[in-house]
Amino acid sequence: MFAGKKSMIITTTDSIEGAVIESYLGVVTAEVVYGSNVVKDMFAKLRDVIGGRTSSYEDLFRDGQKKALEELEKKAKGLGGNAVIGIEVDTGSITIDVTGTLILITATGTAVKTS
Repeated sequence: MFAGKKSMIITTTDSIEGAVIESYLGVVTAEVVYGSNVVKDMFAKLRDVIGGRTSSYEDLFRDGQKKALEELEKKAKGLGGNAVIGIEVDTGSITIDVTGTLILITATGTAVKTS
């Protein structure tokens, strides 16, 4: 890598300044799924009525994005990569009848080997 850095570089860009991409190792994807919580849902619905931010869900999404990016790193290392480029993070939900909703966070990128 460059400048003595040892850590994995993850970026939304398709290149890394100062690095040469030696090989593209493949697409890596990570999914994080959380079950919703009745208490969080109740407070979120209350916030919908009175306005304001729902910090419990913000924390959940922040944690989920962090875990998804960590999983991308792990998968890229497994392929022999030292960087992931072109990262995209998406969120969604899956409704499970009347019992609740699952929160889905997906991260995708391209594992690469750089010098």
